[in-house]
Amino acid sequence: MQEIKERIKRCWPGEILWDCRLANFSTLRVGGPADALIQPGDKASMIRLIGRLHEERIPWHVIGRGSNIVVADRGVDGVVIVLGRAFSAIHELETSEGHCISVEAGCSLARLLHFCSVHSLSGLEFVTGIPGSVGGAIMMNAGAWGGEISQALLSVELLDNVGNIEKRSLHADDFCYRGWQRPHGKIVISGQFLLHHDQESAIRARCQRYARLRAAKQPKGVANAGSFFRNPPGDAAGRLIEQAGLKGLRVGDAEVSSVHANFLVNRGKANAEDLRKLMYLVQNQVENQFGVHLHPEVLFLGRWEEQQ
Repeated sequence: MQEIKERIKRCWPGEILWDCRLANFSTLRVGGPADALIQPGDKASMIRLIGRLHEERIPWHVIGRGSNIVVADRGVDGVVIVLGRAFSAIHELETSEGHCISVEAGCSLARLLHFCSVHSLSGLEFVTGIPGSVGGAIMMNAGAWGGEISQALLSVELLDNVGNIEKRSLHADDFCYRGWQRPHGKIVISGQFLLHHDQESAIRARCQRYARLRAAKQPKGVANAGSFFRNPPGDAAGRLIEQAGLKGLRVGDAEVSSVHANFLVNRGKANAEDLRKLMYLVQNQVENQFGVHLHPEVLFLGRWEEQQ
């Protein structure tokens, strides 16, 4: 481990958090330590870091707000890079196509919405209440209430695993439900959005309406990762789980929410393995009763034990 630490130090001159518990960086509040955790403050330092990690052959993973991940109890090998508040700049762009903004991947969706409302830019109100970051939202083609990030996304900046940047224009057929055809091994570091002008009061009213709808239908006061399963074609995962009688089902302190069945929540002391076991129980019950296999929407990260 000391040899790995020395190699990581050669990659990054700034602050490094060693053996940092990733539960503190996840909305589910579960997960063991990363060997090292680094939070770059700008694009240039991110590029240098990725290039150096490649040279040293050190594995790395990128997370944002941790709202769509389940981190293994045994932790994560290598370096976890967190794109947070220091990596969240928003710039207006000159374009003949309309009102365009460029947003760094670490920007929270809440901050992006605030910027849009203050600048009278509409088109993203449907993400109100989604707790993630712009990078994660693009990766997962996040959406709600009939809207998806891809509807407003013009292009992305991608960083490959050796530190090269590519700007790529996007089209509707690049995306699918909760995903897109991202080139393998590349991560999003910014997105460019095409929006349209509207009155600030109208934008805020739509955001408030979506916030009320979300508050009425989703659990409050418990750690969760948002919708846990993807909706199968023509149906809703939450409906199937509820019809299977699984609301309130628990493994340890992990529970199928009694408010919304497509939320697996941490009642306080759950670990990652509790959540994974609960996921398997839900998948098996739904498949046995309805012949539908539910695929997780969340991403599993780290050193997992073999399934028993």
